[in-house]
Amino acid sequence: MKSDITSREDILLIITKFYDQLIDDDTMYPFFKEFVQQKTLAHHLDVITDFWQDILFDTTTYKSNVLQKHVDKNVFIAFKKEHFSIWLQYLFSTIDIHFSGLKSELMKNRAQSIATVMQLKMNLYN
Repeated sequence: MKSDITSREDILLIITKFYDQLIDDDTMYPFFKEFVQQKTLAHHLDVITDFWQDILFDTTTYKSNVLQKHVDKNVFIAFKKEHFSIWLQYLFSTIDIHFSGLKSELMKNRAQSIATVMQLKMNLYN
């Protein structure tokens, strides 16, 4: 039986495996190209891990605005509903491969909520 997410290291594993898939996907790569080319992906993964650590373990490490970052990115490369579907599919499958439990379900539920809010803010439900 798989264990649940219990640490920052578990979150980093999920985020790293998840981003490996996103970067390998031709549809998703343009959103991450800058991180890869500038060799800042490791830092980005660390920041995303901080974000999820705050959500899952009630810490206060993440100091930015995740929604605003995506809205700003949308100006340069337009998000579509398809991107959010792919994003959720990869994240959910990565979580399910490695973990099972309440925190795992919380991460998936919060990801779905975040994706919905972002799509609303980007007017993708019109």
